[in-house]
Amino acid sequence: MAAPKEAAVGPLVGAVVQGTNSTRFLVFNSKTAELLSHHQVELTQEYPKEGWVEQDPKEILQSVYECIARTCEKLVEVNVDIANIKAIGVSNQRETTLVWDKLSGDPLYNAVVWLDLRTQSTVEILSKKIPGNNNFVKSKTGLPLSTYFSAVKLRWLLDNVTKVQKAVEEGRALFGTIDSWLIWSLTGGVNGGVHCTDVTNASRTMLFNIHSLEWDKELCDFFEIPMDILPQVRSSSEVYGQMKTGVLEGVPISGCLGDQSAALVGQMCFQEGQAKNTYGTGCFLLCNTGRKRVFSEHGLLTTVAYKLGKDKPVCYALEGSVAIAGAVIRWLRDNLEIVSTSDEIEDLAREAGTSYGCYFVPAFSGLYAPYWEPSARGIICGLTQFTNKCHIAFAALEAVCFQTREILEAMNRDCGIPLSHLQVDGGMTNNKILMQLQADILHIPVIKSVMPETTALGAAMAAGAAEGIDVWSLEPEDLSAVMMERFEPQIQATESEIRYCTWKKAVMKSMGWVTAKSSESGDPSIFSSLPLGFFIVSSMIMLIGARHLSGLLD
Repeated sequence: MAAPKEAAVGPLVGAVVQGTNSTRFLVFNSKTAELLSHHQVELTQEYPKEGWVEQDPKEILQSVYECIARTCEKLVEVNVDIANIKAIGVSNQRETTLVWDKLSGDPLYNAVVWLDLRTQSTVEILSKKIPGNNNFVKSKTGLPLSTYFSAVKLRWLLDNVTKVQKAVEEGRALFGTIDSWLIWSLTGGVNGGVHCTDVTNASRTMLFNIHSLEWDKELCDFFEIPMDILPQVRSSSEVYGQMKTGVLEGVPISGCLGDQSAALVGQMCFQEGQAKNTYGTGCFLLCNTGRKRVFSEHGLLTTVAYKLGKDKPVCYALEGSVAIAGAVIRWLRDNLEIVSTSDEIEDLAREAGTSYGCYFVPAFSGLYAPYWEPSARGIICGLTQFTNKCHIAFAALEAVCFQTREILEAMNRDCGIPLSHLQVDGGMTNNKILMQLQADILHIPVIKSVMPETTALGAAMAAGAAEGIDVWSLEPEDLSAVMMERFEPQIQATESEIRYCTWKKAVMKSMGWVTAKSSESGDPSIFSSLPLGFFIVSSMIMLIGARHLSGLLD
């Protein structure tokens, strides 16, 4: 019997997509952008205290190796030669912060996830040190001072973790976001691993000057961060090093983009004014502003979009960041257990057809854009005896759409030209109820790529286009046309406006729930709040005194 014939495919490019909830490895045909195979591993998150979110860096790294191995096995099963994989790109959850020992290769603490709130008091202390008439942090970084970004997380590690302090003193410590940890590990780790990051990830640390495109000494001094632990900053598309272990040993790693920048590239938003919205753990709307740094007056971030080559120009973006999108579905599944799989949410929402006046503000990590209000917490309001889990599921999907409208309106005001449609991607876009709700609430068409893995595609494009790899052309005439699905608004603009105004009222109710002390300590005790404890004790004294007085009068 003849041996099975190998499938004839052009050069292939792999993409690691390391997200908050899972890791994936995907392989694309560089000539057609066709997705040939992939594998996904879900990750655990740890919540040591209220408001704290951590992940195990070793589990993250192991998940990458597992995804690569399993994807390659699947390719071999369909007679695709993995020797055709010419390059690998890396895309990652941004801002998540870790420090490791360059001699042992071991993490010195868990990765502190971008959603983590433990640094709120640090942010409040630092904000008092910034002159009111000279916010040099925002002017240099494009970012507000927030728990969201890496610098304050790194400051917390330096202040609170003895292992980190000792490693820094002894010159053994390396800092990085997830991309740096992965590239260092995959290119050899303790045996010559490359300690680098790209401009998109560096721009989310609050230590990087987005004008000069380098680490900024004034910022590092302000946050008291030693500059010798920082990774080298590279472009988003160049050869950083080669895989040193596994089935793809010797394959160059030649692309690196933070996940939202990767999605912008994967959506082929290369023209100024083009925008995309990604629905993942959070929700992120990016608008390409070209070579101009546009500073928002409405709560948006100015960030680096991409730099696709050492000698290529840097492009910037305006970004609206929402902390909780897909994470609310996971919360309904894991915490409330109203569904056993995330996909069931669509069925529940379809059954309800409406939230029946129920509104859900999922401010689990405070509110990001456009409010930047860390004191907010999640609320569900408008409940009646009629409300059931179907209405709550519908309200959760509506919440994602309302939050998107808030950041879209801010972007329209900053850019001056309203978006005529919204390009979308991410895992949640498979939910047709969500996509129709989004079109209704925005009252503009929503356009979804039939191939939802645009983050992976962007990382693969950057890797394949790198100098010395040259298997993926980014010239407009060479970019493959992508099939789109279009969702048109189906309700009157007045109805959309009424629902949105009620949502805004709910958002106002969610604010001011916590103080920095309670969010940082994670102490649920009522006596962690002195005023409340004092109130209870004084009330007891008054009650005892009243009874004693009553006895005397009798």
